[in-house]
Amino acid sequence: YYWTHNDSGGSPELYMVNAEGLMFDTLDVPNAVNVDWEDLAKDDKGNLYMGDFGNNSNRRDDLTIYKRGYYGVEKINFKYADQTPADTSNRIFDCEAFFWKNDSLYLFTKSWNKGKKLTKLYELPDKPGEYSVSPKDQVYYKTQVTGADISPDGTKYALITYGKLMIYGIENNRINFKKPLKCIKLGKSQTEAVVFENNSKIVFTNEQRKIYSIEI
Repeated sequence: YYWTHNDSGGSPELYMVNAEGLMFDTLDVPNAVNVDWEDLAKDDKGNLYMGDFGNNSNRRDDLTIYKRGYYGVEKINFKYADQTPADTSNRIFDCEAFFWKNDSLYLFTKSWNKGKKLTKLYELPDKPGEYSVSPKDQVYYKTQVTGADISPDGTKYALITYGKLMIYGIENNRINFKKPLKCIKLGKSQTEAVVFENNSKIVFTNEQRKIYSIEI
């Protein structure tokens, strides 16, 4: 079974589906609002993280990650230290992809600028609070990054785009773009979610309601 969610304007809840897309359960996220939920993450204690950081117009100043644990929901609020709020023409501060590792959340931005797409990597704590984060690394792709996940053993992570699945290695617990392992071409559909089912099997979906799996 997999947990998934609706996009902007949906109810603040998660949905349990199987590999055929049939829904089996609903999980409320109390005291939350779905302005523009874009991705999910999970830590090693069972907490779930909902990324309300969709920012297509680069105008939002209320970027939030909801942390749902056994005792309630906490808010992790943040802003990009390198973003100038008045500059809405440089649309590189959208985000649809993140994962958890070692008490930190790693976010990968989505560019709406023409030409090559800049993806920036940010890190922020998994604790509630107000944060201003600066980029740790960056890379240019031909298309936009729309989803991310880390393998259960923590040795690699996946980024999915409109057309490609990219796998990066992790050495010495450092998350960056320095060690690409694979680049797998996919059909050019609106793929927006990816998850490691185990250390070698990846499941991804698109907004045309297709569910795929691949062994890497």
